Amino acid sequence: MSEHVPAERFRLRAADRPGDMGWVVMAHGETYAEQFGWNTEFEALVARIGADYANRHDPAREAAWIAEVDGHRVGCIFLVTADEPDVARLRLLLVTPAGRGLGVGRRLVRTCLDFATQAGYRKVTLWTNDVLVSARRIYEAAGFVLVGEEPHFSFGHRLVGQDWELDLTAGSGVAAQRAS
Repeated sequence: MSEHVPAERFRLRAADRPGDMGWVVMAHGETYAEQFGWNTEFEALVARIGADYANRHDPAREAAWIAEVDGHRVGCIFLVTADEPDVARLRLLLVTPAGRGLGVGRRLVRTCLDFATQAGYRKVTLWTNDVLVSARRIYEAAGFVLVGEEPHFSFGHRLVGQDWELDLTAGSGVAAQRAS
């Protein structure tokens, strides 16, 4: 697969095919180990999130997408219900090196937020780590606001976990940002 693929050559689809959940776990494990040296503790976390989604998601309120280039998976994202019924959680955003630079991450997040709005959520939250700079830029561009940070030791490293929120009821400002 060529690394320089025109943006129109990627597409999003539901993460509902055999192998999708396995790919999500494998791609996260391999990508984060290569880029950041994270250990299998991270892969286990991704496996739990994926298994929970696969075993009991509500299709009216939760969804997951796979991004493909020429039929090859290059990215994913999940939206699941949080503890409060009108709050959703964005989970497992990943764009592999083969999919980067095409706008895949922005489109995955936009698709996720459009679904959250249609499903009636008032807020979307997410947890990430400060070393994931590209993902944070995508979240900021979509209108997410950093609401908390906390140092932790996970995945074999000292990290700073970050909590982000997006108020979907904020009106046209966020909607206009997401549309761009």
